[in-house]
Amino acid sequence: MCTIKASELGSFLYCRRAWWYQRQGIASENTAALANGKFHHSQHAFNAKISILLKWLALGLLLIALALIFVSLLR
Repeated sequence: MCTIKASELGSFLYCRRAWWYQRQGIASENTAALANGKFHHSQHAFNAKISILLKWLALGLLLIALALIFVSLLR
């Protein structure tokens, strides 16, 4: 029995020949391009996480500012 992973299904649907080469253990010829793409994807993921963190920080600072304004109006 042969087990097929979900990532292999994606490879098969994208390019059947590439999937076959992968199953045969034949290395890809464009490893430099793949490494470059992997680097850019990891950079994008890092930037996305930082932007989410900054968004929450801005929201927190906004809430603190509103609370301070509210407290100063009550005095």
